[in-house]
Amino acid sequence: MLTLRISLGEEVVGEVRTRFRFDAERPYEVLLTFHIGRPDEADWVFSRDLLRDGLRSLSGQGDVKLWPAYCPCHGSTLHLALESPHGSALLEVSKPRVQAWLDRTYTLVSEEAERAYGPTDAQLSALLAGG
Repeated sequence: MLTLRISLGEEVVGEVRTRFRFDAERPYEVLLTFHIGRPDEADWVFSRDLLRDGLRSLSGQGDVKLWPAYCPCHGSTLHLALESPHGSALLEVSKPRVQAWLDRTYTLVSEEAERAYGPTDAQLSALLAGG
């Protein structure tokens, strides 16, 4: 559980407790659950690769974008920009804490082992060809 700083617009800045989750049966994805004080908590699922790349440089497009930053008051941070039909949010979290969490996921399932969990190139080709 990490606390992320959130901005929902020019004026609204606050904090939201966020649970980072990883399932070794689905190692290509990470799940973030934002505990916003309502029964319908907000879940976001995106690729573990996107998170890894976002810790290094601008990564993602569309609904999820991530990038590293530094500010004197919070140190090394990771920014997450999220877009949905219901609105958008810009979040900031400690980069070292996210990196430590991500490193633990790779001790459970390495990048090499992750390849065995998804569809093969042949399966994807067949799917795209309508087979």
